[in-house]
Amino acid sequence: MSKQIYVNLPVSDLKKSTGFYEALGFTKNAMFSDSNASSMMWSNNIVVMLLKHDFYKKFIGEKEVADTARTSGVLLALSLDSKEDVQKFADVAKENGGDYYCVDMGIDSDMMFSYEVEDPDGHTWEPMWMNADFVV
Repeated sequence: MSKQIYVNLPVSDLKKSTGFYEALGFTKNAMFSDSNASSMMWSNNIVVMLLKHDFYKKFIGEKEVADTARTSGVLLALSLDSKEDVQKFADVAKENGGDYYCVDMGIDSDMMFSYEVEDPDGHTWEPMWMNADFVV
């Protein structure tokens, strides 16, 4: 079995979140989805598990589910093939209940281009493109 990463995200509305991620290009894997969770494939090696809050709580012991609209515990970056793909990802997120903004890192956009994109629950993704001529 190849190495994979599974990102588990608590969501308040499973149906809405599933539609949001499908609009961004994730594919729902019905084999690992049910009324508590949606398995959303970004690639064969990257899977986002959207979990209803009550189901997510089973995995975190005595901890509380973070209010990700107010608190950040992780920033998830995804590499895309072009600046246009980054822009499209951000625009589609906004059209489907999310939002985005730009952080000025002082890097020329011909070298690296990215946005901070929030899903409907406030989880932050960073779609980004880097010019291969500048990658070490």
